[in-house]
Amino acid sequence: MPIEAAMAAQRHLPIAFQGWPGAHSDMACRDLGGDHPTLPCRSFEDTVAAVHEGRAAAALIPVENSVAGRVADVHHLLPDSGLYITGEHFHQVHHHLLGVPGARLDQLRRVHSHVHALGQCRRLIRAHGLEPVVHADTAGAAQMVAATGDPAEGAIASSLAAGLYGLETLQDEVEDAAHNTTRFLVMERQARWPAPGSGRIVTSFVFQVRSVPAALYKALGGFATNGINMSKLESYLVGGRFSQAQFYADVEGHPDDRGLRFAFAELNYFARAGSVKILGVYPAAAFRDDPSQVEPEDD
Repeated sequence: MPIEAAMAAQRHLPIAFQGWPGAHSDMACRDLGGDHPTLPCRSFEDTVAAVHEGRAAAALIPVENSVAGRVADVHHLLPDSGLYITGEHFHQVHHHLLGVPGARLDQLRRVHSHVHALGQCRRLIRAHGLEPVVHADTAGAAQMVAATGDPAEGAIASSLAAGLYGLETLQDEVEDAAHNTTRFLVMERQARWPAPGSGRIVTSFVFQVRSVPAALYKALGGFATNGINMSKLESYLVGGRFSQAQFYADVEGHPDDRGLRFAFAELNYFARAGSVKILGVYPAAAFRDDPSQVEPEDD
């Protein structure tokens, strides 16, 4: 069942996200769910809990950004969340420089935002000699600036945040890179695997390898010999041990496809016993088929 159809069946329930109302994650939820309500949560753990407790139909979790890279801590959350990945959504990030009503750009002295947003707008900050002030959330920074009423305080946040908190856009699309895009995963309580051969499909999974020479090379060999495209492979430490890493991977294909079935058989042979865990099998977003819609620009 397509994501939109599944969510329509739970129209009365919101899509949960981590952040304040007006955050870019809030905008991504609205893009994905249309008129579906959204539910702001204080942490990623609270976002997952909202789905488990039936307060949300799904959670939208950011996993990577084309500028900032991997979203910290999320990969530790995914394997043990008790939820399943049922879709993906790519959201192009447009940062806006916001000020209180009547403020002028030349009056600004400080700019408030999330550390990644500030890092993604270095040119603007440097050009106007602004003092960057780090906040936990872009929309939270916008709310704080609105509360001050001070024309010397600005925020870098979304256009949605501007409307929610009564701020004015002093300059739009102030991000340094035009390709600034965040990839989100849709997570639900029930797995919904699409049928094999029903279009372009992504399978996400985690695994650990045994402590033997060339273990990772051997574990991944089956994907190469069976012609499986691995679009993502990341490692991170688990259990507080520097000698033990867990790997997260995205591959194209369905586990029931002949090639991917053989690749997983080989992976299970070389991986640590019981460590291979499929997190989700879901339709690839249309964004993957048209990457030209956000062309990277030269630095």
